[in-house]
Amino acid sequence: MAAIVAFPWAFHALGRLIETAAKGFPGQVPEEPYLIDPLISPLQRHEMDEKAPAAALQSLEDGPYFVISSFLDARSLAAADSACQAFRTLNTMSGGPWHHLGTDMFRGLELEDEGLFGREDSEEALVSRTAHPDWRGRFARFRRELPSFRAPFVGPVIEVVEQADEIAYCRCRLRTDSLGLRLDRGAYLEVEVLSNPDNVSLAVVDFEAGGCSSVTFSPDTGAVIRERKVQEAPRKVEGAYIQPLPTITAGQGFEGTMGMYYGGGHLAFFRRHYRSKAENEAPEWGSWETTGFVTDLSWADGCRLTPCLAFRNEGHYKVRMVCVGNVPPILPEKNAAAYEDLLGAGCQLEQPRLGRNGAGCSGIVSIMPSLPEAAKGRAPAAPEKRKASDINLTLLVGTNPPTGSYGSVTSGRLQGHLRR
Repeated sequence: MAAIVAFPWAFHALGRLIETAAKGFPGQVPEEPYLIDPLISPLQRHEMDEKAPAAALQSLEDGPYFVISSFLDARSLAAADSACQAFRTLNTMSGGPWHHLGTDMFRGLELEDEGLFGREDSEEALVSRTAHPDWRGRFARFRRELPSFRAPFVGPVIEVVEQADEIAYCRCRLRTDSLGLRLDRGAYLEVEVLSNPDNVSLAVVDFEAGGCSSVTFSPDTGAVIRERKVQEAPRKVEGAYIQPLPTITAGQGFEGTMGMYYGGGHLAFFRRHYRSKAENEAPEWGSWETTGFVTDLSWADGCRLTPCLAFRNEGHYKVRMVCVGNVPPILPEKNAAAYEDLLGAGCQLEQPRLGRNGAGCSGIVSIMPSLPEAAKGRAPAAPEKRKASDINLTLLVGTNPPTGSYGSVTSGRLQGHLRR
């Protein structure tokens, strides 16, 4: 009984196999040939066995091998591949265990130059595809390359940022048309910041679909900033922010873990801060915090969203992409205040700093720890314009928003990051 409780999936699979075998096959006499009479010789028993119809597990009704193998994880499937060539052949075929495991694990996640795991989007790719794709190899490639950055930041780790306002795009994209509407099963990305001399933020943009909007999470301040380009020439970007989490670092770069989760058509962000202890003691992990679901995708164009990191200044960082999966550390709830009057307050950015290619900034902004006076309960400062190197600000609305709702930026430095 204890084994049944501990491993119910194994007994369920075995039960399905026995049930299928008990139904018999066409032309088979419904007898019980294996209740052997002790007077029957071994030779006679062998002849009886030869008369029984032979069938592979995968050929039985409901394909019991595939039912059983559907309970295996990647490690167990790899072990089965190593143990038996027949298992390896079955596991790697279309519709087999590796195919189904990858489709489930990487649902809604698109790898750069590869498309979705389970299908190719272009007709050209479908024509060139072999009759027997290597689903095990494709699974390994997605698992290895999804948590990595595009050039010039190749691989899962970033240690040096050579220019200010640098953007590190992830190789994975979120395909919102494939993720469905379940809040508890979406797409989750997690990044660990081990060394941060200045400021790094986590963002998602819609540029792959031809859009010009972004949503950014600043782990230092706990703020979420939404932006969209409203005018090309002269270039203007409209933005609004909300601060669902308190500021945790005063004058220091955030170090810890930050994450982003898309589920049911909404976005939520997470952070887990390294809490400093005595000078000679190692820091300890804090608890997970979440903004809750703070925005839907009404700001985005198309169904492809690209996660990325925004670095304010150059320097020696150490940032590692931990995982890309489908389950967040804690399940967020909807932050109702964040959905009220989203367009009622905002700021307009004019004459943004030029990027290294001469293009103006649009998209991601980064709020510094000293930014949101309104969020600290102070009266908003008068609208001001800063020098061009900080990006001139023209505040459209200078109101003090209620806690948890979007409001205008009234003080501090608002720095544009993304270049188009």
